[in-house]
Amino acid sequence: MKRRVVITGTGALTPIGNTAEETCRNAESGVCGIGEITSYDTVEMKVKVAGELKGFRSEDYMDRMKARRVARFTQIALVASREAFRQSGLDMTKEDRWRSGICISSGIGGLDIIEREHSRGLKHGFDRVSPLFVPMTICNMAAGMVAIELGFQGSCISTVTACASSANSVGEAFRQIRDGYMDVMAAGGSESCITPLGIGGFTSMKALSETKDPLRASIPFDKERNGFVMGEGAGILILEEYWHAKKRGAEILGEITGYGTSCDAHHMTSPPEDGYGAAHCIKNALSDAGITPQDVGYINAHGTSTEMNDRCETRAVKDVFGNHAYRLVMSSTKSMTGHMLGATGAVEAILTMNALQKQVAPPTIGYQIPDPDCDLDVAANEKKPLDTNWAISNSFGFGGHNATIVFKRWYNENEY
Repeated sequence: MKRRVVITGTGALTPIGNTAEETCRNAESGVCGIGEITSYDTVEMKVKVAGELKGFRSEDYMDRMKARRVARFTQIALVASREAFRQSGLDMTKEDRWRSGICISSGIGGLDIIEREHSRGLKHGFDRVSPLFVPMTICNMAAGMVAIELGFQGSCISTVTACASSANSVGEAFRQIRDGYMDVMAAGGSESCITPLGIGGFTSMKALSETKDPLRASIPFDKERNGFVMGEGAGILILEEYWHAKKRGAEILGEITGYGTSCDAHHMTSPPEDGYGAAHCIKNALSDAGITPQDVGYINAHGTSTEMNDRCETRAVKDVFGNHAYRLVMSSTKSMTGHMLGATGAVEAILTMNALQKQVAPPTIGYQIPDPDCDLDVAANEKKPLDTNWAISNSFGFGGHNATIVFKRWYNENEY
């Protein structure tokens, strides 16, 4: 028998908020978190803007020695995990640690450390790089460090599927609980690669917007879109089996009821023109949740602001939802945060849950020029009221990875 999976804690650090609550509030208000890059000198580079964290200093959250031993992506994963754990109210002295697991991802990992230590190696010799170089850079280290901090000793995994990484992490954690392997999971992702090499690599492949105006750089579904904007951040959710949460008196924030995944098997970086891989993924998720396309009222789109992604995602939605596609609301919060790569799916899962609970869809800001190929209701520039019990969040990644999560609105008065 499949078990129900609920959300009891959320934590986030994003370009529009240093907590999950602040991130949700600012997303609903249409706050733009994109601005000029401050972490390095961009004079010789084409890309000038990104979605950086605002005012984050590791020493405000952990002692200096601990901060020096982990990369920035791990630092922010730890901070977001603490927030989610604190909100959940879990007391590990009363929990089975072997039934409490971790699924936290990163798409790229410690790119900042790779750049720093490579420069040190060139200058002083590669036998002189930091002895922590490898453990600081590997993508699974955020999961490992969160497990140490929270004391979770069950399954500890890290799915690396590029920009779908943290959506897959949340989905796989959902399955671990639903299918009886775990009772509690900390799930999500973290990313911080706004660095010269990170930005330069995406620039050279023509993936990033070179627009200097922050309000016209990340403009999903707008006809003048010309690439995505890099963001950084972390999003963590505490998932629990329903009766486990109920028995300990936890406040339930939302429910996950379905998860779908697929692979385009088409191209290294580009989706197929008809969006068949994404469409199949969405259909899988709806089937897993036991609902019809007509039940869904809101989609948090992958919506990267690249020409191909936005057009192909629109086609996938039309394929799955038919005429209902024109009656639901679909918005891209990347218009405010930029694209946080391996963290984006988890952050958008939090935003989707919040939209469903408050019955308000966050806007797609910066939208000015309609694109006939992207002709759905994208909540252009203003939040929109919802009237639905179901919402989905899409995440797609290089390599053809697709992930969709289905959320059900939570009614506190419900008893099962």
